Amino acid sequence: MTALDQFDFHGRLEDTRGAVVVLFSAPGCASCRHWKRFLLDYAGMHAGLALYQVNVQQDMALAHEFGVFHLPAVYLYLDGRFHCELQSEARPELFDAALHEALQAPPQEAP
Repeated sequence: MTALDQFDFHGRLEDTRGAVVVLFSAPGCASCRHWKRFLLDYAGMHAGLALYQVNVQQDMALAHEFGVFHLPAVYLYLDGRFHCELQSEARPELFDAALHEALQAPPQEAP
């Protein structure tokens, strides 16, 4: 999972094609660590899914830009553009359903 900060966040995502999941997390957050392990396992079984992570303790500017108040926060980008916030439990079948539903829906406005 590649770490992003405010200096490379937008440029790196704009250059990444396909589906991208961005995890906003913090090292001291147990749920964030669980989501990180889940997403790494999930991406290992789903080729083509790129993963990025933002540490909100180190990059408060991005957390503020996205209005992140609760961790973890999971966002979906598609072909370099913001698509939506993903709401799901960290369980493969539920995440599959949420991801499929999100990809079928029109993109939302970026925060």
